Amino acid sequence: MLYRRVAAQSGVNHYILVFDPGDEAIAELTRFAKETGVTAASFTGIGGCQRLTVSTFSWEEKRYVPIDIEEQVELTSLIGDIAILDGAPSIHAHIVVAKSDGSARGGHLLNAIVRPTLEVAVTEYPVHLHKRLRAGIPIPTIDVVNSTVRD
Repeated sequence: MLYRRVAAQSGVNHYILVFDPGDEAIAELTRFAKETGVTAASFTGIGGCQRLTVSTFSWEEKRYVPIDIEEQVELTSLIGDIAILDGAPSIHAHIVVAKSDGSARGGHLLNAIVRPTLEVAVTEYPVHLHKRLRAGIPIPTIDVVNSTVRD
């Protein structure tokens, strides 16, 4: 994956990331966040994947239930955020992909192997966003109370 900052204004930075065939999307987004020091961002993307695992959250089981997709698909929508969880970058992404017959699949993205490419636009905000568990919600969410403006 290659990336470049393409704009900056009032503490908001914009990056473009271009993934190569075989890259694993979540791992590369995490690497990008670590290398750049991004602690608060949103992102969108389009591209293709040769295989991926999405999931849906089972409220009854209080866990993500994985769904493997083992075929070439068009990645029609990737959207997510970057925040800090337990001192490290945390990627939260949702995805919609189109199969060769045009049917769509999607959910919470666990992993995706890129093919032929993935193009992602990242907008970094001038804050430090932290995630934490909240009472009654079994997954970490952005802690708006304890997130701070970046100096």
